[in-house]
Amino acid sequence: MNKSDLIESLSKRLPNLAARDVEVIVNTVFDSMTDALRRQERIEIRGFGSFEVRVRKPRVGRNPKTGMSVEVGERMVPFFKVGKELRERVNKGQ
Repeated sequence: MNKSDLIESLSKRLPNLAARDVEVIVNTVFDSMTDALRRQERIEIRGFGSFEVRVRKPRVGRNPKTGMSVEVGERMVPFFKVGKELRERVNKGQ
């Protein structure tokens, strides 16, 4: 499922809202989450999971095309940890 699929699905579930309004809501939620992660805040959605920013230390990488060593600097990466309820619901489908 991508963002447009999510908007379409929500529009069908909420017929009293226009698709354009649903799109604004979805974009606002994603923008708020992005801003929180940018501020290195943790986001926790009960029953779903949590998002946080982790720091990856600098390291020596390798250019796969040339094989030469390349210095990769420190960087911040978003990390998602699935919640217990979501994990159980996904595994019930097996």
